[in-house]
Amino acid sequence: MSGHSKWHNIKLRKGKADAERGALFTKLSKEIILAAKAGSPDPEANSRLKMAVEKARAANMPTENIRRAIARGSAQGDDRDIDEIRYEGYGPHGIAVVVDAATDNRNRTAAELRYLFSRHEGTLGETGSVAWMFESRGLLEVDTGARTEEEFMESALVDGVIDVRLDEDGPGSAEVVTEPGALSSVSRALSEQGFRITSAWLGVEPKTVVTPPGTTMRDVVTFLEALEEHEDVQRVYSNVELDEEHLEALM
Repeated sequence: MSGHSKWHNIKLRKGKADAERGALFTKLSKEIILAAKAGSPDPEANSRLKMAVEKARAANMPTENIRRAIARGSAQGDDRDIDEIRYEGYGPHGIAVVVDAATDNRNRTAAELRYLFSRHEGTLGETGSVAWMFESRGLLEVDTGARTEEEFMESALVDGVIDVRLDEDGPGSAEVVTEPGALSSVSRALSEQGFRITSAWLGVEPKTVVTPPGTTMRDVVTFLEALEEHEDVQRVYSNVELDEEHLEALM
């Protein structure tokens, strides 16, 4: 399992804490805004928006908040535009990091992320500074339902799929990695087989990974958590292979 996938699973386990910190609804609202901006304001005609709304409802986000986010994304709300921006840089102990953010103030977000990198002995770099260490990938989160691991693996290996990763924390969910251009077709193929796609996006994965020594892992985890908790940050990718045993000891 890649560094991205392990950190992603850890991030999911932190969902309740994120909600308590007040950041989760902001992140969900921005995803709804971006989805509505990119397509129809009708969730039934816009699969990305439908998934964003379902995720917001699962997090108990108020219906009025969801409605306002859709209106804003479809230019029926206020005129502050939300942009998707990708940042790159090096974190503590030289780890490579790619951050996908959504913001209505590029200057503010850049300044705040630059401060976070610097505070954790890292450096926010220019576009392309670490991108060469990563490959573009389509990423899907899938509800495997009542299928066994073997049944899901067999069903998921359709054209365009690179890897299938079952959730190590228990049955019921998986991550499917695709070629970038195959994201839509793989999502459609899995949906036609009765699987529920809970998230689908274009992201990146590291070409090679590094494992921080135990003495430096706390620095790395603290930095990644700080990025995840920033309200403009939607997703974080790194070339770190996180050791579950050491991570459990840190939590």
